[in-house]
Amino acid sequence: MGTVISADGTEIVYKRAGSGPPVILLSGGPGDSSGEQPLAEVLRPFFTVFTYDRRGRGQSGDTKPYSVERDYEDLAAVIAEAGGSAGVYGSSGMGMIGLEAAAHGVPVSRLAMWEPPYIVEGARRAVPADWGDRVAELIAAGRSEDAIQYWLVEIVNVPVEYVTSMRGTPFWAGMAASAHALVYDAAILRDFSVPARAASVSVPTLVMDGGDAALPWIRQGVQEVLRILPAGRHHVLLDQAHDVPPEIIAPVLIKFFEE
Repeated sequence: MGTVISADGTEIVYKRAGSGPPVILLSGGPGDSSGEQPLAEVLRPFFTVFTYDRRGRGQSGDTKPYSVERDYEDLAAVIAEAGGSAGVYGSSGMGMIGLEAAAHGVPVSRLAMWEPPYIVEGARRAVPADWGDRVAELIAAGRSEDAIQYWLVEIVNVPVEYVTSMRGTPFWAGMAASAHALVYDAAILRDFSVPARAASVSVPTLVMDGGDAALPWIRQGVQEVLRILPAGRHHVLLDQAHDVPPEIIAPVLIKFFEE
């Protein structure tokens, strides 16, 4: 474990494992980087794998005021610690954040994304661009658990009955404690539309999905971002759900990041 100091002076805590070319695993949502550790363990024989708590999460700092540029500076600080350039992998919305970082000039050498949930108009219920404001309102009213439910049901599109069954679990309590971090993700992701600036991302970018097992609206979003990316390529992991196991996705990531 180590720390880097971001451009605004915020301390960012990271973990390093393995040896070889650097690869950074992005984490997000209302949680720290612990969820990325299983994949890090599978990749560590091949790469120097970095995971880090994004600001406002886990052990990292949270200097105010926040802006999306701070997130890109934090990733850049970790990449600097890794040697100045690194491969980046993000699952779901974290892939979208990795793409945004690359578009903003962060020195990403290669980018891999698993089922980025871009929304093509008409494919599913729209996400309001200001959804972070609603999260902030609920938190300010002392309703952090309701903020988590709003995010899962209205933004992530998880069935309400599944979310209800999660309430009262330790996992749920952990998310509620870091609900404020969703406001930061909302500032980057906004309405989940494919950004036109994706056309400026010239680094090799691997976009993956589960084929017929993927939700139709996710597949539409994947196809749209691939249409825009100058160096995008597609890979299907047949019959894999959105929560793909590390041992299934790792061989594809190893091949891509070793090229």
